Amino acid sequence: MGTPTRYPNIDDHGLIGDLQTAALVATDGTVDWFCCPRFDSPSVFASLLDADHGGYFRVGPDRDDYVTKQLYVPETAILITRFLTPDGVGEVHDFMPIAGGRATGRHRLIRQLRVVRGTMRFVSDLQPRFDYARQPHTLELSQDGAVFRSESLELTMHTVGKRNTTLQDDGITMERQGDGVHLTRVLHEGQIGAIVLESMGGPARRITPEEIDRLLAETEQFWRTWIGGTTYRGRWREMVARSALTLKLMTYAPTGAIIAAPTTGLPEQIGGERNWDYRYTWIRDGSFSVYALLGLGFTEEAAAFTRWLRDRVSEASGDDSTPLKIMYRVDGTSDLTEQTLDHFEGWRGSRPVRIGNGAAGQLQLDIYGEVMDAFLLADTRGVTTTHRGWLEVVSFIDWLCDHWDQPDDGIWETRGGRRDFTYARFQTWVALDRAIRLVNRRGRPGHRDRWTATRDQVYNQVFERGWNAKVGGFTQYYGSDVLDSSLLLMALQGFIAPRDPMWLSTLEAIDRELVSDSLVYRYNPSASPDGLAGNEGTFSLCTFWYVDALARAGRLNEARLTFEKMHTYASNLRLYSEEISSTGEQLGNFPQAFSHLALISAAINLDYQLDHGAGSLPYAPP
Repeated sequence: MGTPTRYPNIDDHGLIGDLQTAALVATDGTVDWFCCPRFDSPSVFASLLDADHGGYFRVGPDRDDYVTKQLYVPETAILITRFLTPDGVGEVHDFMPIAGGRATGRHRLIRQLRVVRGTMRFVSDLQPRFDYARQPHTLELSQDGAVFRSESLELTMHTVGKRNTTLQDDGITMERQGDGVHLTRVLHEGQIGAIVLESMGGPARRITPEEIDRLLAETEQFWRTWIGGTTYRGRWREMVARSALTLKLMTYAPTGAIIAAPTTGLPEQIGGERNWDYRYTWIRDGSFSVYALLGLGFTEEAAAFTRWLRDRVSEASGDDSTPLKIMYRVDGTSDLTEQTLDHFEGWRGSRPVRIGNGAAGQLQLDIYGEVMDAFLLADTRGVTTTHRGWLEVVSFIDWLCDHWDQPDDGIWETRGGRRDFTYARFQTWVALDRAIRLVNRRGRPGHRDRWTATRDQVYNQVFERGWNAKVGGFTQYYGSDVLDSSLLLMALQGFIAPRDPMWLSTLEAIDRELVSDSLVYRYNPSASPDGLAGNEGTFSLCTFWYVDALARAGRLNEARLTFEKMHTYASNLRLYSEEISSTGEQLGNFPQAFSHLALISAAINLDYQLDHGAGSLPYAPP
């Protein structure tokens, strides 16, 4: 039934956005997460993290005996929340008109109300709380709507109606409710209403229904045109298309940067402390996205992110620091000081709620392999590196030759100290291998002899120190007995043949230790202390990597069944968070780019292998 809950399930949400920011809409019609004017800006609505103090914008029936359903308008990011009651069926169509490729403070969230059967009395409660509920605001009511003003942001609520009509003419009641606004309206079958929330939108005004219809049509056309450009024609079109649309929603159009997730603070374990801010662009995640985007035919998006990557490489700050940070804001800046919002109780009491990310200062040597893999793959699709960009690549590959053989913090950003992580070492091999291939492919200048010698040294070291004969597999770090599913990429990126006996033995060890009913854990925190309390769920990204690894190892039927099982864990809207609990509930920030880009890559590769045989690929990771 539709009785609102203090904290809906993480996956009981849809995502809407305008390619500069995004909002989550719960199945009860509540916008409970919205940051403005960018993904990484302070929140305006955050009841997802504090039901009492975070702020929200709810539109729904003025009753609690309803059933609710959500769906997207096919091939779009327009979300429909349906309310079914004994007296009628109503809908809220939520969307954000595309903001464009130039950064702007003006963003519109449009909530269109419809009744498709019978009658429904809608109630709207708008209660913004600026700057993570740390800034007070003023409220100015008028005949046409309301204006909320804080120190840092202004929001206008416009009402919708025909020209020369009033709220009273349309049967709308509006009244102040604390620091917010409460509206009610009765709609009958076939009638349509709407509310528009606009940042930096000036005084409230009456917007005509025709203008809302135009904005809706333009938004629908944008999304259908964009997804219509995909070249994917495989078995899982709807899943892949929704994942692609979700990745696009998490792309900051002015720079091409892709955020890891639009949320912060959603826990990896209910009540636990593993609650991080993912509203930034990770070098690793973005680099993997190039493979997924190019695999779907979205060359323009892959090129935009590749340019963003090259800009970060060009900003290398000298010999006293690493050439690349592991993460940045969407505009390329790197001020990510971690803070705790002590006044927020967290989703279902999961504290602390963090903003910023303390892992930004970690040393993660694997990012250079992921960057170079993306650069070479982009090059094979005609997205070539400029002369200046190549000189920067040469510089950081030379830096890597000098600095690769040292402990780092690892791919999973644990806080248990630096180690000689096997994943970082084999990604160093990837970085050097791809750089050498680009030299050979394009005839570019580079220190090929030195790079080749270092590549071979890394390769030999991984096989000598990363292999554990007792475990029968490659382990998380040198000298350990701990398995790590990040090493599934060893076979996927060509470091070892997917049917090499040493790799098949590693895969069998992962089967035993990290796989639970086809779902895959990153590692075992109890066996490898990571500096954090508690445990976590299985990691969806790793499960999709596992699908690919099974297929390439010749276990195609298992790969397909595992992939199909993963579809049962998706939300009703085919969205994935970061992790899945033992009871099948989604955990962590939502939706998660890593999960969706891995789904796309697994679908592309599995499709091809099912048609052409295990180990054959539409295009191999270079």
